[in-house]
Order: sequence, then structure tokens, then C-alpha cells
Amino acid sequence: MKVALRFTFSLVVLAGLILGLGACTTLPSGKKTAFDFDPPMTKPKDPKNVKLKLSTGAQRLYVVEGDKVLLATPVTVGKASTPTPLGNYTIYHKKFKRRRISNPGAGYPMTYWMEFKPAYGLHWGFVKAEASTHGCVRMPIDSARKVFHMTRVGTPIHIAKSQPWDQTIGKSLPTLDDGPLPNPPDAYMNSSKVFEDAPRGVVWKYD
Repeated sequence: MKVALRFTFSLVVLAGLILGLGACTTLPSGKKTAFDFDPPMTKPKDPKNVKLKLSTGAQRLYVVEGDKVLLATPVTVGKASTPTPLGNYTIYHKKFKRRRISNPGAGYPMTYWMEFKPAYGLHWGFVKAEASTHGCVRMPIDSARKVFHMTRVGTPIHIAKSQPWDQTIGKSLPTLDDGPLPNPPDAYMNSSKVFEDAPRGVVWKYD
């Protein structure tokens, strides 16, 4: 049954990618940008049973209910010098309109913030193919929006170097790299417009 569920979800993911990513912006490297990625999702039967499983090695996040993967997305985790902490945690604070409070980058939007350890959380951010954050978990804007609404205060998250779906569902996901994209103007990033655009899957001119 578990194998069947995983195989079925893999087909759904692949179909979604074919339909939803046909117009992706292809970078010179052949990679896609995170703004073209909108993950297919299955609504949970009971939100209280939803769990998050993060693979730092594969840079993949899975939203699961029981043995069923409801959503899967590429993410960017902490680099070697500032790794994303491994272990079992619980999301204890959520905030849609959140900004970074420390330097460097104080005031930078961290939309759809989901905190699982003091100063560590999942949120929207520019996604890169290599681990490169200060420990937080960056997600594509549409992934962040969906995960934010699928979770609650109290949702458990398990963070490990690998997860059971890395070689199946995880491998079916695209490689995303926002690195070559120009940075949005500070005037935009520091304005309320960045939060107004987020529910539509838009950041500046990227959508």
C-alpha cells in the first residue's frame, strides 16, 4: 500500500510539473526558477495529522499525512557553516507578514514564516540549488503559501539528512535556481507591496 501511494503521488507530481511548468524560464544552466514552480497538493483529511518531513541532503520538503505525501517541494537549507538543525521539532509560531530582525538583511521579507526553533523557520526566499542559508529553510513562493495553510501551530517537523521519498518523489521534482535572477529593488522589498503580492504567487516582476 505504501509503495502504491508513493507511486501514485509521483505520477500526480510529474503530471503537475508537465502541465504547470511548461512555460518555465530556463536559465543558461538548464535549471528553472522557483517562481515557475507551483506544487500539486492533496487536501489533508485531518489537519491535526499533518506532519512535515525535511531532507537536508536532498533539499526536499514533504508534507505528509500518515504514509501519504500531500505536497513535495524543493527547498534551500543551511550551508555547512550554518546548517539547518537536525531533529524533531514543532512549529510553534506562524506569521504571514514577517521581516528579518537581525543583520545582515534586517527588514528583508520572510513571508509565510513558520518557526520551529528560536530564529529558525521555514519561509519564502530565493531558492538555490546548493545549500546556502544561515539555517532557515527557503521555499518557492507558491510552496510557502500552500505549506503555510496546510500547517498549524503544533504541526511536527522531522529534519534529517534524508527522507524515505528522496529517491522517488524527491527525484521527480525539478532543480530550481534563483541565483541568476536580479535582486528586486529595496524600495519594493521594504514596502507592504511584497506582502500584498505574495498570495498571488508574485514577488516584484516574478510570478
